[in-house]
Amino acid sequence: MASPTSALGRVRTFEALDAKTTQRLQRALAESEDTTVFVNGTALQLPKDAHDALLEVLNRFAAGESVSIGTTELLLNTSQAAQMAGISNSYLRKLADAGIIPVEYRGTHRRIRPSAIQAWLDQRPTTESEAKDVPTE
Repeated sequence: MASPTSALGRVRTFEALDAKTTQRLQRALAESEDTTVFVNGTALQLPKDAHDALLEVLNRFAAGESVSIGTTELLLNTSQAAQMAGISNSYLRKLADAGIIPVEYRGTHRRIRPSAIQAWLDQRPTTESEAKDVPTE
């Protein structure tokens, strides 16, 4: 089975820093072994992954670059989404075509967020009389 693809969600861009700040930042980064930040007056030493991510951002600022930060979200193809939902591929496509499960297109290919499948599973009708409006398999 193919692995899920990722998509950037909630991207935010920060402009490059001025030259003086960039030089100060370059000097500080050259000496950096750990990163400690202050949040609401409390000193926190960042774990390695957060330290590495922050240094990557700061190094790009130090190089005079603008920086965009986004979260990656998995996108499933219809087969993966159907497997997650425990339904057939054709039934999942009917739900998507009816707008019951939201899809995104990458070219002509449907991609579905796992959160959309979970939301559908969570609100699924529990009795046959409630299921009248749902396409049949």
